[in-house]
Amino acid sequence: MRSTFQGLETARRGMYTQQSALQVTGHNVANANTLGFTRQRINFEQTETYPPPAMNKPQIPGQIGTGVEAESVQRIRDSFLDVQYRGENNKLGYWETKAESLMKMEEIMNEPSDSGLAKTMDMFWQSLQDLAVNPKNSGARSVVRQRGIALAETFQYLSNSLSTIRQDIKNEIGVTEKEVNSLLKQIHNVNKQIGDVEPHGMSPNDLYDERDRLIDDLSKLVNIKVTNQPSGGNSSPLAEGKAVISLVDGNNRPIANLVHAKGYNEIKVNIPSTGTDVNVNSISIGSQNYEMEKFDADGKLKGLIESFGYMDKNGDTAGTYPDMLSELDNLAFTFAKEFNKIHSAGMSPNEINNVDKNGDRNPVNKDILFFVNGDTNSLSESDRKGFSQRIGLSSEIKSSLDNIANADGSKPEEATTGDSSVLLQLTEVINKNFDYGQNSQMANFRNYYEVLIGGMAVDAQNAVRLTDNSATLRQAVEERRMSTSAVSLDEEMTNMIQYQHAYNASARMISLQDELLDKIINGMGTGGR
Repeated sequence: MRSTFQGLETARRGMYTQQSALQVTGHNVANANTLGFTRQRINFEQTETYPPPAMNKPQIPGQIGTGVEAESVQRIRDSFLDVQYRGENNKLGYWETKAESLMKMEEIMNEPSDSGLAKTMDMFWQSLQDLAVNPKNSGARSVVRQRGIALAETFQYLSNSLSTIRQDIKNEIGVTEKEVNSLLKQIHNVNKQIGDVEPHGMSPNDLYDERDRLIDDLSKLVNIKVTNQPSGGNSSPLAEGKAVISLVDGNNRPIANLVHAKGYNEIKVNIPSTGTDVNVNSISIGSQNYEMEKFDADGKLKGLIESFGYMDKNGDTAGTYPDMLSELDNLAFTFAKEFNKIHSAGMSPNEINNVDKNGDRNPVNKDILFFVNGDTNSLSESDRKGFSQRIGLSSEIKSSLDNIANADGSKPEEATTGDSSVLLQLTEVINKNFDYGQNSQMANFRNYYEVLIGGMAVDAQNAVRLTDNSATLRQAVEERRMSTSAVSLDEEMTNMIQYQHAYNASARMISLQDELLDKIINGMGTGGR
């Protein structure tokens, strides 16, 4: 015979289970605006039916249900969408950084404009042409000197400004490095908390949310792959375990472990504090050291390193800003070298006036060079690096306008102050093709600079386009993820009403059972009284 009180137990279970569901619904509503929160639900499960199969089971027509219980509290989350989101977030972090670096470079180069290097150089050549018309005109000579100073200062400004931004990028590398290591430490700490809870059969959903939020943030900085390792003990089937995070390359091949079950490995970007080439030469992860060609992991950190500069597999400097600085040095060095070659062979009014009676040339303050490195008389290849920061007008030209050469110096005794043959040769320098070193093609100054600026513009445009694409794709994945995991207040209100009615119905069942028991206990067996 079945128990007289069985109905009470079934209704009690119903009340407790619906109460748990209402509590979970309240938790969802309370965290509707919490960043990274994943909505949760109660998984209902029927309790064991009565009677169990046995030889002495009661003779009743079939098994009867005994109610419901809350089997587990589960997060509603799609792990596949998490992988997609982190992949797009990683690309966005990389291209955002590249686009920002190139945007700053474009602002500094400021081409085309009336204040850029191209315009300043054109104005200098124009002043030479004006002087060639009347070499004796002191006003025209003054314009040549002033525009020469302006051209040198423009080279210096561009080089110094790019170097300043490069130093800012170096500082940002340090900040990003600390951010990565902070996230690794936080993920490790959450892993420890999860490992303390899961063996007891519970699922720490809020800790899972916190860990996923940290992993999402980490994915923007470096390229990662996440796997899970069971915590052991009496873990629930829904337990996710401890997160194991690996640094991977573009082909998803592991480079190094960042977070493992028992700890984590910090990242360190190695930049020498002294030396001529201050670039990233390696990356340390834990106790292991990796050359840059092996650190093929996209993200903000890689974008910063590529912008700042690094040592490639051949030991050469590579990177967005070092490349631009090197090209400016090549342009300034080649310009000064070729200009000086012609200018020093000519004769200035001061030299013409100092030709001796035998017709021999008596140079004034050595050979006059227009653009020099530290007022030396010749330029060597060792002067090329950093030359755009040091280029300037010679002290001889600054001290006297009559040190600007204008006449042919091959026959000093025939040179005159009205001769403009050297000035005409100087005006043609801009149209001649030169070798700028570092495997560059022969080109004149205008074409070389146009190729330089055009390449920068194309790279910037490409970075902006890929940034927009990555942002759009990440947003699309995020919307799909939110449609699955985010809290819908309308849905939660519907569930709340549903659980409330179920709770009230279970309570009504208890009242009904109480009336039935009262009838049995107090009403039966009273006949004949």
